[in-house]
Amino acid sequence: MDDTVSEVMGAIEAGDWTAFAKLVHPYVHWTEDGHTTRGRTKVMALLAGRGGAQAATSYEKRDGQVYRWNA
Repeated sequence: MDDTVSEVMGAIEAGDWTAFAKLVHPYVHWTEDGHTTRGRTKVMALLAGRGGAQAATSYEKRDGQVYRWNA
């Protein structure tokens, strides 16, 4: 697993939303099971509410942060 994916997954598992926010672009497109959620705060609410995420099969970075996450 790539370091970027590991860091994002680690932040989610730890519930460290400050670290997550630094890793993920404010306008992130987060796609799991064909459903896309857009925006960092919406993604954080989604993930916090269900307690986890699927690891990315692909991702795109912009400005050093994850911009697209596809699982």
